[in-house]
Amino acid sequence: MSSSTHQVHPARPAILALADGTVFHGTAFGADGETGGEVVFNTAMTGYQEILTDPSYHGQLVAMTYPEIGNVGVNAEDVESRRPFVSGFIVKEYWDPPSNWRAAQSLGDYMAAHGLVGITGIDTRALVRHLRSHGAQEGVISTVDLDPSRLIEQARARPGLVGRDLVADVTCAEPYGWTEPPWQLGQAPGTPPAADGPFIVAYDFGIKYNILRSLVGAGCRVRVVPASTSAADVLAARPDGVFLSNGPGDPDAVPYAREQVAALVGEVPIFGICLGHQILGLALGGRTFKLKFGHHGANHPVLDLTTQKVEITSQNHGFAVDVDSLRGDAELTHVNLNDRTVEGLTHTRAPVFSVQYHPEASPGPHDADYLFRRFVDMIARERG
Repeated sequence: MSSSTHQVHPARPAILALADGTVFHGTAFGADGETGGEVVFNTAMTGYQEILTDPSYHGQLVAMTYPEIGNVGVNAEDVESRRPFVSGFIVKEYWDPPSNWRAAQSLGDYMAAHGLVGITGIDTRALVRHLRSHGAQEGVISTVDLDPSRLIEQARARPGLVGRDLVADVTCAEPYGWTEPPWQLGQAPGTPPAADGPFIVAYDFGIKYNILRSLVGAGCRVRVVPASTSAADVLAARPDGVFLSNGPGDPDAVPYAREQVAALVGEVPIFGICLGHQILGLALGGRTFKLKFGHHGANHPVLDLTTQKVEITSQNHGFAVDVDSLRGDAELTHVNLNDRTVEGLTHTRAPVFSVQYHPEASPGPHDADYLFRRFVDMIARERG
């Protein structure tokens, strides 16, 4: 639906109820209904469409700290996966209809078309302060049941993220190739990778499109495989390198991924991002733990210990690797300057490294996009 035929909807009441009994009253936008998930906040000022379609948000209700959302609408190009994966959307002030030359649809109409429930008109600053003090927790958004006590009980009864395999819900069903390169504003699409570029098998734990574009932009030929693909099948394809993608939820809940990655370490160069980084940490014998409220946004400072340079990074994760649990098999390469948590690892012997943040951004800064070239350079050294 184009913005010129945008539908104006009457105001509808909505409630956000948290498991600890906190309740916010607002107005609905998007689809009517009821939805639940872990409530987290994202500090990015732009990129709500990319956030909605990031599979790493599967199972979560996302609150935006930037107050005005919806201004630029939605278009067909800025998605990061095949559909929205967030469980619900929380904003201070929803703007409708959009005002942008690229807009093909309003955010509210897009959410309604995908059955995505949203709430606007609440004090998101108060919500964020509450989550920072008390931690991310389960919540429910409803436009159909406006009884706070029932919604609180529903939130308390929700299973949470720990121990749930959410990767199985978002991974691809069949392998596929990817040739689309990064976009250049005002330019025609770039050329596909050269036939002699390194061949990469990318595990899809919930992979973002811009990661695939970034791999192609670094000269890679890319084949994406489901999360359950065996190490034997990957090695049979004779890749030059293996990529481990981002994805949702608890890394401990996907033991099949950890087992296959463990079998690949030392056999082929490996690069992991976000959940892929956490799974690699587990595959090396380490542990992961849940953060109080996670890192979600496009302005997180990270120190690269190998260069002593600070990067402003895009992040989206609720779990982290315990570097002390790796028993010397890996070394710390990047550290978060806000809370000193692990942001990057490298293996002490094998050609393997990973980062917790998102060098492909989308949305976010491009300070860390050199990591894709670092991966390709590592592969070249291993090729001899």
